Amino acid sequence: MKFLHERLDNGLDVIAEVTDSGLSTSVGFFVKTGARDETDELWGVSHFLEHMVFKGTVDLSGDEINRRFDWMGATANAFTSEEDTVYHAAVLPEQQHEVVSLIAQMMRPALREEDFTTEKLVILEEIRMYDDQPPFGADDRCRAAFFGRHPLARSVLGTVESIEALPVEAMRDYHRRRYAPGNIVLAASGAVDFRALVESAKRLCGDWEPQATAARTVPAEPRPPGLVSTIEHITRPAATLEYAVRMSAGPAGDDDDRYAAKLLSVLLGDESGSRLYWSLVDSGEAEHASCQHHDFLDAGFFATQLSCDAEDVKELLARIDEVYAEAAAAGIGRPELEQARNKLAGRVVLGGERPRRRLFGVGLEWAHTNTYRSVADDLRIVENLSLEDIHRVLARWPLHGPSATVLAGPVPADASLAAGSTAQ
Repeated sequence: MKFLHERLDNGLDVIAEVTDSGLSTSVGFFVKTGARDETDELWGVSHFLEHMVFKGTVDLSGDEINRRFDWMGATANAFTSEEDTVYHAAVLPEQQHEVVSLIAQMMRPALREEDFTTEKLVILEEIRMYDDQPPFGADDRCRAAFFGRHPLARSVLGTVESIEALPVEAMRDYHRRRYAPGNIVLAASGAVDFRALVESAKRLCGDWEPQATAARTVPAEPRPPGLVSTIEHITRPAATLEYAVRMSAGPAGDDDDRYAAKLLSVLLGDESGSRLYWSLVDSGEAEHASCQHHDFLDAGFFATQLSCDAEDVKELLARIDEVYAEAAAAGIGRPELEQARNKLAGRVVLGGERPRRRLFGVGLEWAHTNTYRSVADDLRIVENLSLEDIHRVLARWPLHGPSATVLAGPVPADASLAAGSTAQ
């Protein structure tokens, strides 16, 4: 694999991981904007704008965009997260310029008021559906409780109130500022003709006007130090299971311990073969129990998720704490470390064989850090992780320490579960 990079005069980064033996080409425009870049008045605009990008340009209707993707045989989609909005497609190599041209045109949408009004109804329905389906918005509620006033507390979807109040002029201004060339990475992976990719970018994006963008990191802690654990309730009497989401502090995206944190989450909370799996799921006491590490530009957290019979949730949450406390007190054995390392290394290698998976890895890493890591680099990191690294993470970020927890399901608010619990 070869990594290539060129920056246009207006600031647009063009990068590619080229695989000579590749049979497909994956392309994506990575916009460095998401829920964390919104204000209260703009809450949900990033995700809403993602929808609007597919509604058409001055010259292309939404139907024509879909027909062109179909004609190319492309697999195309988009997503919005707390920190990124990504538009991507996978095609045969001979369609490289056509797919870059189409998505580049989409990056300058018409944002017609009639489309905006119609799509607003779709977004509102999506928010209501999200709240009506398990885990009934518990993950967003937990993130808000965990991050407090930090920008990462914002839900990607926004709220019914914020979307209803959003005017089209505000979206147009947000697009002008956040979709500036210096805030976008054009990335490609697989069978890529890099020189042709750069020429396409110059022809299609070279006249995009640069804009100044504000700093994205916030130096303050996501939660005030010493904050006690909290539990909140979302009561859904008709639910068949109780769902629990718990978040505790973990290493951020600029902390070297983030790699060990991801290995630790595999060891403790992978969906098969982990300590939580053997303790709660294999025994039939829980339908699901897992732990994952998530990192952002300036913050990180461990997310524990549980689903089980309502009458068992209190006991099983205590059992999860026992699993975490035991790992911190007694440490991790070498056989466990090797098993988790093999599992994580296998995922790195298998993901590296798929251009579309590599597109996300390469594009997001460059968008966040302006650095490139090859599959071999990722594999080397995993292979070099030691028991000392794992134990350091357990000591720095105790998973059984202060946390924010949200329960969603038939269990009503119970003051015995946690001091200061609140209900919805």
